[in-house]
Amino acid sequence: MTALLGARTATPLAGPLLYARSRAVPRALVVLLASAGLAVWAAHGLDAYVDPSRRVPVVALTPLFTSAVIGTSLYTASDELDRTAVRPWWRLRAVHLLTLSALTAGLLSLAVLGHPSVFGPPAMVRNTLGTTGLTAAAAALLGARLSWLPAFAYVSAVYVGAASAHGRLVTVWAWPMQPDGGAGAWAAAAAFVVGGGLYVVRGARP
Repeated sequence: MTALLGARTATPLAGPLLYARSRAVPRALVVLLASAGLAVWAAHGLDAYVDPSRRVPVVALTPLFTSAVIGTSLYTASDELDRTAVRPWWRLRAVHLLTLSALTAGLLSLAVLGHPSVFGPPAMVRNTLGTTGLTAAAAALLGARLSWLPAFAYVSAVYVGAASAHGRLVTVWAWPMQPDGGAGAWAAAAAFVVGGGLYVVRGARP
């Protein structure tokens, strides 16, 4: 009787725990924590108090790396099982993506505290959401194993070319390199909503 009651008690968490383990979420969490620690160390070593623009590599590239880590956790080895499950998986996918994204944005923001209007926490949160949205969309369209590729190509192109770009729309398409959380740069949030929604509804492509 005791064993039966214990089994019933564990049942509500069995699904989410199995889901997390099948997506290697614990390993992703370890890597994300290590990445946040490295970002804090790197930002401190850049002497950003002299010139906040020195934070650009940390603000632009660290979210790119962490989004790739999140992308690897979107992979599933049991696509047929997911599609034929009695309970819909979209809720777990939503919690999975939102939790890792929020945790990553919060941790990375610790690396750029101070001077909040110049490559500070708003810019870090924006870039984390944008790159994660691109990665989630790529996971749904290309598969989780290649989900890092579009975000890498996009951020790399912007990193190289944004300095010489001009025009009203620069703040929209060059959001990874914007110094603050201006309205135009928050197009990154739209990328997160669209890309995240696509992944939540469709899941990762096999």
